[in-house]
Amino acid sequence: MVFARYLGRKVLWYLLALVVALLLNFLLPRLIPGNPVDAIVSQLARGGGTSGDQMRIIHEHFMAEFGLNEPMWKQFFIYLGQLAQGNLGTSFAQYPAPVNKLIGDALPWSIVIQLPAILIGWIVGNALGAIAAFKGGGFDRGAFLGSLFLSSLPYYCLAILLQYIVGVTLGIMPISGAYSLGLSPELSFAFFGDAITYFWLPFWSLVLIFVGGQAIGMRSMAIYELGSDYVNYGRGLGLRDSTIVRYIFRNAMLPQITGLALSIGGMIGGALITELVFNYPGLGTLLFNAISQGDYPVIQSITLLITLAVLGANFCVEIAYGIIDPRIRAAQSGDR
Repeated sequence: MVFARYLGRKVLWYLLALVVALLLNFLLPRLIPGNPVDAIVSQLARGGGTSGDQMRIIHEHFMAEFGLNEPMWKQFFIYLGQLAQGNLGTSFAQYPAPVNKLIGDALPWSIVIQLPAILIGWIVGNALGAIAAFKGGGFDRGAFLGSLFLSSLPYYCLAILLQYIVGVTLGIMPISGAYSLGLSPELSFAFFGDAITYFWLPFWSLVLIFVGGQAIGMRSMAIYELGSDYVNYGRGLGLRDSTIVRYIFRNAMLPQITGLALSIGGMIGGALITELVFNYPGLGTLLFNAISQGDYPVIQSITLLITLAVLGANFCVEIAYGIIDPRIRAAQSGDR
């Protein structure tokens, strides 16, 4: 009963957050200065051979096609109706390409480059932070300074450094794109072998910084846990260091799990800066191009996916905490 009440409150809050997110997701792209239809018609006019009347007809056609000639409130309900059918609309800038297809083409690239980096960075960073806090001394100082340097380094700086040193100076790996020119994505060993060479530089530019951030967070939590009574008691019993580190890691990892869930949720948005530096065809690159072109359907579809992913990740963490953390259940039942 206590957990059901806790779950019900969380569901109501997240539904409210979803409604607000849908409204903002619809309005914010339309607050960007300029009209995308004007940009499309201007581009056609530059090609020449079209009269003023023809341009006016084309302009009216596109306004009606995209629903921009309707009042804002009506556009919003049309948008909700399309979402209910799983239809994300048609791209303005790449008309008549459906947004579902554009996102379907870009999303796998973002997942492939980010999911391994997030998982490996989380595991390695947390293990490094826990061990450094437990061992102390020179190892702790070295791990802390290295992690602090990596976590404070902007993604794009490390990406550019790797690109210049490994790609340009040493010439070991390609510096741009996701696969060689002349190839097209397909499920084959030849394509995989080619694409993996383009994978490593953006991957390392993400994973190294993620390791640094996770190590700093875990080290702080582990140092706090080291002062706990159970650690002193375990040492008094003569427990092995590896056993004590395992206990510290388990008790300090709750905030780190939250960070992992949010990172996986945010992954849907693509690693914008990294993808732009390496010209990687993920959602980050697609979103950047859509913003520069005023492509409302693509912008609001990607931001909606990000919102849903982050809300879903947060909700899963809240439910997991309610199950595994007895302090939350005690607070809900009024025991403290």
